Amino acid sequence: MVNKELIIFDMDGTLVNSSITIANAINYVRKQLGFEPMDAAYILSKVNDHTINPAQLFYHTKTFERDHERWFSEYYTRHHDKELVLYNGIEALLQELKHKGFKLAVATNAYRRSTIESLTHLGIYVYFDAIACYDDVHKGKPYPDMLLKLLKELNVPKEKALFIGDGPRDEQAAKRAGIDYIMVDWGFTDHAEDKKVVTSVEELRKILLG
Repeated sequence: MVNKELIIFDMDGTLVNSSITIANAINYVRKQLGFEPMDAAYILSKVNDHTINPAQLFYHTKTFERDHERWFSEYYTRHHDKELVLYNGIEALLQELKHKGFKLAVATNAYRRSTIESLTHLGIYVYFDAIACYDDVHKGKPYPDMLLKLLKELNVPKEKALFIGDGPRDEQAAKRAGIDYIMVDWGFTDHAEDKKVVTSVEELRKILLG
């Protein structure tokens, strides 16, 4: 069992297979702005790309605006019950981690309203002691703000925390926060050349619980 008190999970691409919803929600916002839809595969290839400004790429503006959040959340609210699914084995893993006494949290670049709706619909919101979302902090991942917020809120030193995510934004946030990190390979990022990734929920369970 890992010698940690707190395990923080990214949501999209780590806990939840939300690929269809994310691509469709971004294209829904683009439609409201008068832009043509983007290819879904292209959108997903850029979601975790820490080298680009997603607001610029997706919506042709320097920063995300309130209307972007409203439209994105509007799509999520209407479609999460039909499009979101948990990755196989995730709920059982969360149950076992809670049973073993770990504190659990979520750090996601999704908006708070969408996050709570998603996790509640999927039946796993109850497992988390805290969540930190894009609109809870000054800067989202790859900046460390939400991870530092969770450490402070749950009163856990960084040495006793572990962050689990599926892309470079997550990894960069963990490094900047000084938190140990595990990369998983069932999300939106292609890790074909990386031998250090965890390739299944069962493999992750063995790392965390022995």
